[in-house]
Amino acid sequence: MAGPSVALDRLIDAFGRLPGLGAKSAERLAYHLLKAPPEEALALAEAIRAVKDSIRYCQSCYHLTEADQPLCEICRDPRRNAALICVVEQSRDLLALEKSGTYQGTYHVLLGRLAPSQGIGPDQLTLDALERRVRAGGVTELIMATNPTLEGDGTALLVANRLEGTEVSITRLARGLASGSVLEFANKEMLADAINGRQRF
Repeated sequence: MAGPSVALDRLIDAFGRLPGLGAKSAERLAYHLLKAPPEEALALAEAIRAVKDSIRYCQSCYHLTEADQPLCEICRDPRRNAALICVVEQSRDLLALEKSGTYQGTYHVLLGRLAPSQGIGPDQLTLDALERRVRAGGVTELIMATNPTLEGDGTALLVANRLEGTEVSITRLARGLASGSVLEFANKEMLADAINGRQRF
C-alpha cells in the first residue's frame, strides 16, 4: 500500500537504514519530524550536514577530528605516551576506553573488523597505516582492544601476524570476570576467559 507522500516514504526509508532502528521506529521518527516546528526539523538537517562537512579522520590514528585539524586531540597531546598504541575497531570503542581515565597512550582505529561474510577484508581496514606507524619506530607495545568476538579475535590475529618480526610487544586486554561480579551469574565464555587468563596471586 502506498504511503501518503513520496517524500515521507523516502524519509522513513532513510531512517530505516540507520543501525538499530526498525521499521516502526523509523516511522515514528519521520512522523515526529513532520509534526515538529520547521526550525527543529531544519536544525537536525543542519546538524547532519555540519557533521559531514566538518568531521574527518585523523591522519595518524583514524579517530575523528575537525576538518581543519589533521591530527585528533589525542594525537596532538604531548602528554600522551606515543610508544603505546591501543588498537580498537571503532571510535566509539576509543571513547569508552577514554572514559576509564586510566590509559595514557595513543590509539589506532581500524574502522571495522574482519568480517568475510559481510565482504569486509583487510583492505577495508586501516591495517596498512597501523603497520607503517609501527615500522616507523618508537612503538614499544601494541594493545589489541578489538571486541572479544570471533571477528575481533581474527582481526587481532591478523595484526599480530603482519607485525611478526618487529620488536613490538603485542598484548591484549584482559578478559573474564569483572571486579565485583558473582561467579554464579557469569556466562561460560566469561568463566573460560577468566580461567585461561588467570594470573599469579
